[in-house]
Amino acid sequence: MGTNNIIFLEVIEWFDETGRELVHRIPEEGSGEIKFGAQLTVRESQVGVLFYKGKACDAFGPGRHTLVTANIPVLTKILALPWGMTSPLRAEVYLVNMKVFPNLKWGTRDPVAFKDSELGLIRLRAHGVFNIQVVQPVLFINTLVGTMGKYTTEEIEEYIGRVIVSRFNDYLGENLDSILNLPGRYDELSAGLQKRLQEDFSHFGLGMTRLYTSSITPPPEVQKAIDDKSRLSVIQDLDRLVKMKAAMAMEKAAESTGEAGSGMGMGLGFMIPAMFADMFRPQSGPAATAVPQESHCPDCKLPITKDAKFCPHCGHQQLIFDQCVNCGKNLPPNARFCPKCGHPADEKPVPRVCHQCKAENLPGSVFCNHCGEKL
Repeated sequence: MGTNNIIFLEVIEWFDETGRELVHRIPEEGSGEIKFGAQLTVRESQVGVLFYKGKACDAFGPGRHTLVTANIPVLTKILALPWGMTSPLRAEVYLVNMKVFPNLKWGTRDPVAFKDSELGLIRLRAHGVFNIQVVQPVLFINTLVGTMGKYTTEEIEEYIGRVIVSRFNDYLGENLDSILNLPGRYDELSAGLQKRLQEDFSHFGLGMTRLYTSSITPPPEVQKAIDDKSRLSVIQDLDRLVKMKAAMAMEKAAESTGEAGSGMGMGLGFMIPAMFADMFRPQSGPAATAVPQESHCPDCKLPITKDAKFCPHCGHQQLIFDQCVNCGKNLPPNARFCPKCGHPADEKPVPRVCHQCKAENLPGSVFCNHCGEKL
């Protein structure tokens, strides 16, 4: 790619051979001296970000772009003699992979506390998978990547998994009274948890396209109590129990030899199709149709065109450099205070401490991950 030469201009491009890299910096090691007139080629699934003199200048979409810096071939090296022929006009390019990264795993390392309305305080384990996608490349680089030469899903998967577990505990405590009502609600819980996590990830320039919960399991002793309760509910339905016993008796009689068994088998042959007709009848309902994704302004949330640089409704710049941790307002470059709430731009979110067990939880948590108490 010619990033360490004196005479020739650079031709910059990048291919992700591993399928796991979110961001790749050129040059990968150290800083660069990208020259005036260097050619940057960006693919359809990428975005290029030029950092010049330590600051993000602009984001480049798909196509070929000519980079403008003050580094002139040969002349820059001569003028840089006082600095050991190292130009102080440092310039690097970050190429961000904008594709969807699927099948990333999340799960509880330790069981989380959950106050069940019927079973009391229990410990739950949960596992699943999720998909992520970079939606604001400059914000993502400034908040998570920093000056790393490359940033892969391995660096971020563990952190996102912990955030999911913390928000999962909050969402479960607010929307589920007992795990006895859990069957059939996996999709509902996953969709609600995904919506809750969008706010957390938007501060890092990330979007969660899908989240799936594959299992939520209580301890073995709680599972045994649930099994006993299910058996008791079946026995209490005497009508169903009698029908089941009668069907079993008829099946055994039909298996016996002789004329009685043959007659019983013939009778069952006429009865079974009517008994199970409803089980095999296809369920009617509207077919699920894919909803096309639409681009929205991150500030006013109104729909805009995908290639818009400014929102036509509120005029906000679509390239986000930073966000206020207090109100979520998008901050302009080099801002010292939030223009909306006045908080310092470099203020960090404060973790929530449980008053019961003194454990630290993520900012905005509702329930403690360690003892299950409401914060």
